[in-house]
Amino acid sequence: MKRRRLLRSVASAGGVALLNAFVPAWARDMQVLRETPGPAIGPMTFDLVIRAHRLEIAGSTGNVTSINNTVPGPLLEWVEGRDVVLNVTNEMNEDTSLHWHGILLPFEMDGVPGVTFRGIKPGTTFQYRFPVKQSGTYWYHSHSGLQEQTGVYGPLVVHPREPDPVTYDRDYVVMLSDWSFEDPHQVMKNLKKMSDYYNFQQFSLTELYGNDEMSAAEALKTKLAWDRMRMMATDILDVTGATYTYLMNGLHPAGNWTGIFSPGERIRLRFINGSAMSYFNVRIPGLRMTVIAADGQNVHPVETDEFQFGVAETYDVIVEPEGNSTYTIMAEAMDRSGYAAGTLGTQRGLEAAIPALRPRPILTMVDMGMDMQHMDMGEPTTPKDAMATMDHAAMGHASKTDGMAGRDHSAMGHAAKPDVMQEMDHQAMGHGTAPDAHSGHAMQMPGNVGPVVARHGPDHHGAGNVSVAQLQRDRLGERGIGLADVPHRVLVYTDLKRLDKDFDRRPPTREIELHLTGHMERYMWSFDGKQFHEVDGPIEFAYGERLRLTLVNDTMMNHPIHLHGMWMELENGQGESIPRKHTINIMPASRVSALINADAPGRWAFHCHLLYHMDMGMFRVVRVS
Repeated sequence: MKRRRLLRSVASAGGVALLNAFVPAWARDMQVLRETPGPAIGPMTFDLVIRAHRLEIAGSTGNVTSINNTVPGPLLEWVEGRDVVLNVTNEMNEDTSLHWHGILLPFEMDGVPGVTFRGIKPGTTFQYRFPVKQSGTYWYHSHSGLQEQTGVYGPLVVHPREPDPVTYDRDYVVMLSDWSFEDPHQVMKNLKKMSDYYNFQQFSLTELYGNDEMSAAEALKTKLAWDRMRMMATDILDVTGATYTYLMNGLHPAGNWTGIFSPGERIRLRFINGSAMSYFNVRIPGLRMTVIAADGQNVHPVETDEFQFGVAETYDVIVEPEGNSTYTIMAEAMDRSGYAAGTLGTQRGLEAAIPALRPRPILTMVDMGMDMQHMDMGEPTTPKDAMATMDHAAMGHASKTDGMAGRDHSAMGHAAKPDVMQEMDHQAMGHGTAPDAHSGHAMQMPGNVGPVVARHGPDHHGAGNVSVAQLQRDRLGERGIGLADVPHRVLVYTDLKRLDKDFDRRPPTREIELHLTGHMERYMWSFDGKQFHEVDGPIEFAYGERLRLTLVNDTMMNHPIHLHGMWMELENGQGESIPRKHTINIMPASRVSALINADAPGRWAFHCHLLYHMDMGMFRVVRVS
């Protein structure tokens, strides 16, 4: 908070020029993106230089890795149907790379060292060249080490070859990111030593006891229970505002990035989550947003007042500001430890009130994947509610050899409740397949909580996994963590319907299931309990096949999962209008499936887009052959 006040003081004292110093022109100045119609007249060529140096950022000077001397890098505007040539020069003393996130292209051009090419060596220039086959809002970033955290990322807009189905008068990129003056390798060391190193929003025993709803005994029981799980109810984000400054188009809130409009105009805002580790809750108080695209793909318009998006996702929205009003674009970190903010106004220098950060969210028994089969079905919504009655031996922790051991039946109240499994809706799954004895069962919970669609099997995934969510829910219709009770509309995945009428009606010929796993205390992240260096080979896709990929999150954290080179068609219950995604957020204790056409031969990265999770092993290679 002291730092935030300092930066605001700097801004009020005329230091905004400093805050703007090395922000790219597209972000610093009013930028109107114009489509470039007309026939192809040769490739679009861009020269990009990656270098490490000291740079003004977020009100101070840091060790930055920039693209063409700015953070974020240049806005690249391409046109669908044209070829693009990108000459990327490495002026550093270590290898680098650029990956074109969400772009369909030959795998050799995908820019992932060790998977699709050797990387760009110091002092050399690598030329990417490929045809542009799509339109929409995307971004690009380094796939080498932790360079992305130090500034190697930028926005990318592809203008459609055909008339855009959406009309608008102005068009702004709003790129959100997280910046730390700590060396990212030091951040990693801190997380390895203490996974909650950056979590300053922990529950204390005193705080629990101070709640009138909880006795001293219950407070102690709750605290010990979380300790046994090596988790806290506030384990929302690994890296927080304790070290991060949140940026909007490279600017701290004190820099007040401003998008200018004239009254009556329709403004397209292209939101890109280009952060390394941060989820954001985005809203514009006083303005409704109409979502028109997700991950670059057009969707049926959906009106909303707020959306939460994970790392690497993009949403395009239309807003229609009224009169001469001024609006704040508020992007609150999911754990409420900080925010990025900017302004929509009719001229520079205007600034609306910035909303106060809302109370920190807390994990619930639903996020733990708790089996409530024998528990009081009174819909606990807080960790206090959950932990006061839960049986921790029943959570399926890998360290437990007997899930029934220690169960406190007197605390569960199941004698007074019906067997919840008898009330399951056996027709409600709507997608995917469940692999165990409870396949096809669905238990609809009231309110914001999605139905149970499967139960975890006996495999605890070995030493690389500390706990297993017993129940797997369909959470695609749920609001994101911390937004369940906000008094306005919130976008959910089930709202998304693709606009194009090009659904492939071929049924999937096989299903691949992967579990998202981790060991929070040791800061190990993996698929099926195995870090990348432990697996024998790639995941094999047969060229031309249509398959179903099912992802099960056994952890208590959100993970944005990204597949390179191909779309994932999210099975969200929208029939032939299911949306295409390049990155899908998998909520804790949830089961998600997507259809994939394996139409891109080659080797492709597949990983969690939380940078430190990927680096710690939640990474695989998919081979299409």
